[in-house]
Amino acid sequence: MSRNQRIALVSGIVGLALGAGLQSVIAQQSGPTETKGVTVQQLHSIDLGPEIKAMEGWQLRMRLITVAPGGVLGLHDHKDRPAIDYVTQGALTDHRGADAKDYGPGTTIFETTDTVHWVENRGTTPAIAVSADILKQP
Repeated sequence: MSRNQRIALVSGIVGLALGAGLQSVIAQQSGPTETKGVTVQQLHSIDLGPEIKAMEGWQLRMRLITVAPGGVLGLHDHKDRPAIDYVTQGALTDHRGADAKDYGPGTTIFETTDTVHWVENRGTTPAIAVSADILKQP
């Protein structure tokens, strides 16, 4: 077998392994796709263009998110919208792939551009979070 054939064979094997791994990651990113029992109140937003030249067309937004007991924020990503959420009341369970983590009052949920997740309120009281994110202006 020539050197080029060996390189092609190894490249093919690596490609198959990466493809299988990617399918596994996608399969782990399952969860409810529908949002229910959630209310969102926009508190304020700032046009970032006049503040920082490189941020033209982007805004900083702050919202109050309330998730009723049994409520769910369906599976979503933060590809173009990094966020930080501060839980003020109740508890939220954040599901990222096979991992689930609970956040109670005084804790912070970080959502980078790589985040794909869904969130639920498993408790008996409403969960409230203050959310700040950066997003392209509509």
